[in-house]
Amino acid sequence: MRIKKWIEAVMNAIFFVCGMVAILSVVLITVYMFVSGIPAIVEIGPINFLFGTVWKSTAKEPSFGILPFILTSVWGTLGAAIIGVPVGILTAVFLSKIAPRKLAAPVSAAVELLAGIPSVVYGLVGMLVLVPAVAKAFDLANGASLLAAILVLSIMILPSIISVSVTALNAVPQEYEEASLALGATPTETYFKVSMPAAKSGIAAGVVLGIGRAIGEAMAVMMVAGNVANMPGLFKSVTFLTTAVAKEMSYASGLQRQALFSIALVLFLFIMLINGVLNSVLKRGGDDEK
Repeated sequence: MRIKKWIEAVMNAIFFVCGMVAILSVVLITVYMFVSGIPAIVEIGPINFLFGTVWKSTAKEPSFGILPFILTSVWGTLGAAIIGVPVGILTAVFLSKIAPRKLAAPVSAAVELLAGIPSVVYGLVGMLVLVPAVAKAFDLANGASLLAAILVLSIMILPSIISVSVTALNAVPQEYEEASLALGATPTETYFKVSMPAAKSGIAAGVVLGIGRAIGEAMAVMMVAGNVANMPGLFKSVTFLTTAVAKEMSYASGLQRQALFSIALVLFLFIMLINGVLNSVLKRGGDDEK
């Protein structure tokens, strides 16, 4: 008994240390981002920085306005969500409730394979296949655009949405669906009016995880978006918040480098906002289930 208590005490201490390391890491990252990002915002001016429409970091008279980056990230993420979320949720319903096992197994394996593909591969395929296809389909001189980035991101968020949603749908008690069918509902009505509402917390978590990946993606977007600091347009070359940092950080110095840290701070706050929305949705879903 003494040995078991000693082992339990050691394991509790290990778990406590791991938890504190995780919390401390978040705190240190938050403090570092604010310390590194605030000086440039103060020097440039919050209005000029956040709402300026011109980014010329290497000019003789530099301008550091990131509104094009912010709007591009917002519209790019929203576009990817509009395309990817319905496809992901419907695929999850199909795999969990409709597909026979012989079909569900290879489709699930394909979804897992999508999750394991590196971002640079998505970007490479997008650059070699998707960008020329967009240029040809819409008669554009250059297919590297916001539309190409949205299409790539909509594919990249599918694994997160599908896998988490399938797990949530599989966890719905079978009695719920049997009761619905016994009352005369069709299988389709049962899936969409009983199973999905019962699994909404898990589905919401999958959606937010997918959106979080879309917001934070850099490499694939950099290869297909064109990387020009334009105000967002569906067929225009654009720059996202992530790509703005990635493409200039290697040679930046002085105020330019500080401004890139400020962009990272804005992105960090954006992701924190998404996490706050996630927690709110999950809490509301838990309260409704009670």
